[in-house]
Amino acid sequence: MNPRGQPERAGGVPVHRPTAEAEPAPMSNGSDERTTASDAPPDLAVIVGENLRRLRTRQGHSLERLAKLSGVSRAMLSQIELGRSVPTIAVLWKITHALGVPLAALTSPSAGTGTTVLRAARAKVLGSADGTFTSRALFPFVGERRVEFYELILAPRSVEDADPHPPGTFENLVVHQGNVEIGVDTASYRLDAGDAIVFEADVPHAYRNVGDTQAVMYLVMTYAESVG
Repeated sequence: MNPRGQPERAGGVPVHRPTAEAEPAPMSNGSDERTTASDAPPDLAVIVGENLRRLRTRQGHSLERLAKLSGVSRAMLSQIELGRSVPTIAVLWKITHALGVPLAALTSPSAGTGTTVLRAARAKVLGSADGTFTSRALFPFVGERRVEFYELILAPRSVEDADPHPPGTFENLVVHQGNVEIGVDTASYRLDAGDAIVFEADVPHAYRNVGDTQAVMYLVMTYAESVG
């Protein structure tokens, strides 16, 4: 599935702290087409836009320079920064790769504390342009991190292609439901329910649902200590 950051340090959470309900902002892959802000959860477009502007200016990039580095048009970058559109995961990966940050760096709201409950009904789900692939985060987007956890859902007989991630990126995926085939560069691996795979994701890779039922997978992405 691209990025840099330091992992959150796990620690004991005092039982008297209040519980906060967070709304994660997941991922998906697909074409360079984007959804309009009105098609996505109302605050996701704003979060991505503000983070993109902050990260871009912090690194000293103009919109034109970031467009050249990422392969995403200046017009699209401008629309994202203004909070007028939410890109597909393919576009998010290109931007985070160019900036050398994890996906969560673009989709993270302000940090919270204490216990976090991620309600399925309130999750922000990003999908491919054709709607056959969706992904939601199973972790709170609080700052930059090196490990991310996702639920992936792929329609029957569908394929989701993913661009190479930065060197040092690993994907650890387990199939919860269905039959899939994971392509890693030129190799291909068949996985049934309960099977898992770990691979270096800095090469082109793909998720293929080879069955006639919906496939559900859980993915842990681990990024290198630093990128670029």
